[in-house]
Amino acid sequence: MGTFLMIIQFIVCIALIVAVVLQESKGEGLGSIGGGSRMFFNQRKGSEEILSTATTYLAVGFLVLSVVLSVWF
Repeated sequence: MGTFLMIIQFIVCIALIVAVVLQESKGEGLGSIGGGSRMFFNQRKGSEEILSTATTYLAVGFLVLSVVLSVWF
């Protein structure tokens, strides 16, 4: 059972990395602190919304699997 959970965690980890890398860069960085308000009024497109949602779910899944595996072993 532990090996199965480790394999699932590895797959979730790779999927999380892919989801983060595929997201479009905002390009604002620390420039938004000095009055660059373009970042705050930008609407998300369909693919950006899907990647953002996928990233959230994959991160939560990775966290849960990490906690389960740490308690398991």
